[in-house]
Amino acid sequence: MTFKIIAIAILTVMYIADVMLNVSKIKSGKNAIPANVADIYDAEEYKKWQRYNAEHIKVQIISGTVGFIVGVALLAFDVYAAFASLFTDNAYVQMLAVVLLFVATDLLLVPFSYWSTMIIEQKYGFNRTTKKTFCIDVIKDNVINFVLTAALGAVVTLLHIGLGDWILLVFSAVLIVFVLIVTLISPMLLRVYNKFTPLEDGELKDKLTSLLEKNGYTVKAIEVMDASRRTGKLNAFFVGTGKLKSIVLYDNLIEKLTPDEICSVFAHELGHGLHKDTQKLQLINSLNLILLAVLVWLNLKFPSICVSFGFDGINYGFILYLCLAVEFAFINPLTRIVANVFSRRFEYSADLHAVREGYGAELISSLKKLTKENFGNIAPSNLSIMLEYDHPTLSQRIEFIEKNTVADSGN
Repeated sequence: MTFKIIAIAILTVMYIADVMLNVSKIKSGKNAIPANVADIYDAEEYKKWQRYNAEHIKVQIISGTVGFIVGVALLAFDVYAAFASLFTDNAYVQMLAVVLLFVATDLLLVPFSYWSTMIIEQKYGFNRTTKKTFCIDVIKDNVINFVLTAALGAVVTLLHIGLGDWILLVFSAVLIVFVLIVTLISPMLLRVYNKFTPLEDGELKDKLTSLLEKNGYTVKAIEVMDASRRTGKLNAFFVGTGKLKSIVLYDNLIEKLTPDEICSVFAHELGHGLHKDTQKLQLINSLNLILLAVLVWLNLKFPSICVSFGFDGINYGFILYLCLAVEFAFINPLTRIVANVFSRRFEYSADLHAVREGYGAELISSLKKLTKENFGNIAPSNLSIMLEYDHPTLSQRIEFIEKNTVADSGN
């Protein structure tokens, strides 16, 4: 059995699993609604959510089907090798050719992204993205994707040519550093897409600053992001690391939530910062990076793998594609299940911090508003929770917060 057959079989299994997961998401619209979240949607709103959920999932299934067919065809007919043969035999050029085709195939899925954003999100009142902004974002996404993937491919090429089998040890370290660098520059990447302005002086800023000072926590800035230019949904998050960390609030969030509700969300995020949850998850993710490095090393040890796809020998871009899009993509759901278990524990701990700051009731009301405004699923399937949820369900979080609010008030 050639590796080509194995790779196509892996893609097929992943496609079938993805369809099954999406079907379970559609069926979740008929799940019993937990009593503590039954007040989020009225009967008509919930029917609207069911239609919204089903429409999005159907687009995902169609998009996934097209991606699967294209992916299998590219492998089955040695298209990557044929495209690379159009260029000079230089190892770096050959790598870039494959990366270019790898990234370019994503353009075939842009119509489905347009469908989701410009049609479905527009239909249900969430989209504020113009056609011009959508097109510019697509260009930015693909340029950034190509640059980062090409940089990673160049590192693989350089290290293997220079170090041979020692690539495993060095590339593992390089991957970890690479991810840290991307984390550090993530604030700059966000600014490629959005405008940021300092939070205006007033009650909200005073309360957030007081909360920071009380916990001995410092940030570089508290900023407002112009998310309303693209969506009507709400969010808030930390970005950056260490002394470069900033608080980012969607302008929509400031508009829809009260200052105390925003403080409750912020107290939750502050809990993550104080407990160093991001660093803990980075440590867990480092194991994934080491696994990826092992896969690259194993593929490089057997040039016959590339040959089975039409290449004359090793193509570093194709090795990277196999590792990222086939092998690691196949293994990643299993490692993600473990990571999600830890992540959900961290979320409970962060919620507990908000409760101890006196924002338990406000956190519940803000979570309900966030779910309603973002058209969230209040009764997801167990399969979806296990595979995808890095947060507890809304019902689980509310139950936890209410239990600990009562316990905290009794102390």
